[in-house]
Amino acid sequence: MRTVQERNPSKTLPPQRARVLLVGAGPGDPELLTLKAVRALGNADVILYDELVDRAILEHARPEARLIHVGKRGGRPSWKQADIHKLIQDQATKATTIVRLKGGDPMVFGRGGEEIAALRSAGIEVEVIPGITAAVAASASTQVALTHRDFSRTVTFLSGAGPGHGLPDFTHIDLEALNDGQHTLAVYMAVKTAGALGQELLQAGWPGLTPVLAIENASRHNERRVRATVADLAKRPETLALESPAVLLVGRVAGLPVHGPLDIVETTIDRASARDRELAYA
Repeated sequence: MRTVQERNPSKTLPPQRARVLLVGAGPGDPELLTLKAVRALGNADVILYDELVDRAILEHARPEARLIHVGKRGGRPSWKQADIHKLIQDQATKATTIVRLKGGDPMVFGRGGEEIAALRSAGIEVEVIPGITAAVAASASTQVALTHRDFSRTVTFLSGAGPGHGLPDFTHIDLEALNDGQHTLAVYMAVKTAGALGQELLQAGWPGLTPVLAIENASRHNERRVRATVADLAKRPETLALESPAVLLVGRVAGLPVHGPLDIVETTIDRASARDRELAYA
């Protein structure tokens, strides 16, 4: 006769290790969220989300999931990055699956690298789920390619925000070397520092009529586009009337035809050489 050994009721399964998923929420349009991101939100016990995350995206969370707002916005009371690290680590002791939901892509000006380092130091498993970054969304909605065989063969992503949301330090970037007529700059977080950016570009030899295409709220229902020039940025950035979040595209591609509505700032340069005009609106 076969006997069945009873399971020892005093034995318990080892606790599941917590894991954190850094999830890119994309540029704003909820339909641009990836399928993997949707699944992650649906499995999360806790979701810590940024200021710019569209609330419709949070509807993918389970009803019982805990939603914690950890938004940061320049000029407003905001969470400190160190406090966000501590909060994520603390939640990892209480929950199994934590989603850190970040606007755009976590690894493009999203401080994803800092959060990964903080979690690794605490022995917490991390996975990254990418999202569509703002410059790519702006390129798609305006149908202005970041690269074009005739006008731009390289792209540089820049942050227009310096330490503490102050003026940026462009000294580590050779803007003069990038002034070859075949380059696109995609500048994030530059609404408050657009004037400084324009001045730096002029000092580096960029023609004053180099086109600038500014896109606010890329992919959202309230998206706004403004076309100006580097000279406009340097001399009268207030005429663009930009509001955050916005991304600036600088270079010859920014002068190409734009799909959809477009505001145009009248250039500060009344007389321009034929070469400058060709560069500005190739």
